[in-house]
Amino acid sequence: MVKILVVDDDPAILKLIKLKLERNDWQVSTTENSENALDIINGEGFDLALIDLDLNGKSGLDLMEQMHGMDPTLPVIILTGYGTVESAVEAMKKGACTYLTKPLHFDELLLQIRNCMEKRNLAREVKRLQGIVTEKYGFENLIGKSEKMEEVLIQVSKAAKTDSTVCIYGESGTGKELIAKNLHLASSRREGPYVAINCAAIPETLLESELFGYRKGAFTGADRNKTGLLARAQGGTFFLDEVSEMSNNLQAKLLRVLDEKLIFPVGGNEPSKLDARLLVASNKNLEKEVENGNFREDLFYRIHVIPIYLPPLRERKEDIPLLARHFLSHSSRQMKKSMTGFSQNALLKLIRFNWPGNVRELKNAVEAAVLMTDNDQITEDLILPSQAAGDNEILFLKDAKENFEKDYLTQLMEVTGGNVTQASKYAGKYRADFYELLKKHNMNPADYRRN
Repeated sequence: MVKILVVDDDPAILKLIKLKLERNDWQVSTTENSENALDIINGEGFDLALIDLDLNGKSGLDLMEQMHGMDPTLPVIILTGYGTVESAVEAMKKGACTYLTKPLHFDELLLQIRNCMEKRNLAREVKRLQGIVTEKYGFENLIGKSEKMEEVLIQVSKAAKTDSTVCIYGESGTGKELIAKNLHLASSRREGPYVAINCAAIPETLLESELFGYRKGAFTGADRNKTGLLARAQGGTFFLDEVSEMSNNLQAKLLRVLDEKLIFPVGGNEPSKLDARLLVASNKNLEKEVENGNFREDLFYRIHVIPIYLPPLRERKEDIPLLARHFLSHSSRQMKKSMTGFSQNALLKLIRFNWPGNVRELKNAVEAAVLMTDNDQITEDLILPSQAAGDNEILFLKDAKENFEKDYLTQLMEVTGGNVTQASKYAGKYRADFYELLKKHNMNPADYRRN
């Protein structure tokens, strides 16, 4: 049952809110002062808190910050009868989920409560997924706090709850197979096998027998029966990477398997039942491949149930420092070197580069730098010449300005360790205006603070 704490110095308001919320089968506790609220929060676990901005002369925002000290993930909705833009902005900056003015419109209150609860549940699910994959595989490609990667993990958390086919798109090196493993581990099939095959890595003449298996005597050299990879994935997950590289003939046979849920081995007439979830991936746009006649339209609609698009590293540059430090730590341990980090210029060079090979290329660049250095710090000259900043792509002026602004903010936050006051001084901006720039680019100062 959802548990909600309401803190307001008006007993009538408390009684009315409690009555309205309990009609939704929510468990509601109320109190008129902040001291009792902290005692209640400390003694029990709550899913959400509603706090009045003015509690008998005491600040509801101070109470919220104290609650977040006990539970940083607790969603808080601030209530006030004296709504101003300044107080709303301050509440949101300090961590409020949202802000409502009195007199309350209860339909709006119920909607905002549900929205805040959904955000918290999704955040918890993302953390759970990150914990699972880090513990089992150490998924470096999933490291990052950018909005785009959080959106991907939210999609993964939702898709993992179904048995539907997921189609994962992304450039080389973005981590498509890691997402597939993530989907498997977070699904109800996690105890079953995870089987993967890359269609581009196997000749067409062998791919069919690898997928479906074969019977003895089916072709020259088939001196025994062989179980195909699809059958080995029974009860688990089957991942088909680079599905666009399959021939038209093989696409037709795969479509038959998916439609009939039966696996026909080469040279055999007795099929076995398919009981595996299918995940596919492609670095090509399958819809365009259909338009160009390179991919069957019927198979496209059969596998394109839940699409997930992985962003290239150049579109989540705020993750580059975090990834680079992770790879530095990993490589220095492997090579038994004691490394303190990157010089400022080296880090800026990493941020500015577009990384056509994505996370895989970044990992290799950091590994090479660790190998080459005789010092305890990675300097700019150790970032390989092929990782020179910039490229020849011509952007629209608006896009170029946006890219520069985001890169500039990322560099400032990285250099100052997330100190907004210091960063705003460097930028020559008022602190409030600097916050607006960060908000515009979905950047959170806390992501840059060093432990």
